[in-house]
Amino acid sequence: MKVIATNTGAATTFLWNGKEEQTGIYKYPSQQSLFLGETDVENDIVVDRKHHGGIHKACFLFASEHYPYWKSIYPSLSWDWGMFGENLTTQGMEDSTTRIGDIYRIGSALVQISTPREPCYKLGIRFNDPNIINMYITYGQPGTYVRVLEKGRVTQGDTIELVQQSKNTLTVKECFTIILSKHKDPILLLKAINNLAIPEYKRLRLQQYL
Repeated sequence: MKVIATNTGAATTFLWNGKEEQTGIYKYPSQQSLFLGETDVENDIVVDRKHHGGIHKACFLFASEHYPYWKSIYPSLSWDWGMFGENLTTQGMEDSTTRIGDIYRIGSALVQISTPREPCYKLGIRFNDPNIINMYITYGQPGTYVRVLEKGRVTQGDTIELVQQSKNTLTVKECFTIILSKHKDPILLLKAINNLAIPEYKRLRLQQYL
């Protein structure tokens, strides 16, 4: 597993319901290494601090393997790494096998898988198509946020090394499913509630379905 692109972005202004808003989802490959801090990536914009950034969402990872699928749906867009707002575009790291709570060494940083990305309307702004939200949910490969356990630098080409695998077998894909599905699988639900790597407020929300 490795990092094939490091991406950052500036604030981009757009119109939403007749009002100007800003977003940091427009990210593009950087020629420099990224410094992963405790709550965000240095020199990368985080506009909405309520839903992005912070201890549980310090950095967003998305797998390059899913780019061909989305390119086939949106062939007219100008494609580059960072299209999904990810800071790190990865290779060989799959949501269907990566567990919530897994700990990885990426460059000189040590990170822990914390929670899958849940798409909001700004992904629709990025792709100029609000329908991508439901398609993204159906496709079920969301990418993941990480908690930074040890600050450090990540450079394009760095290896992604599994340091410690979570004993809780809930994968990123399963976590995404249990959070967004209307009918909660009881086995996945219990695994999510008992996975301490998931932010507490999400586990408390899931407990209501027991």
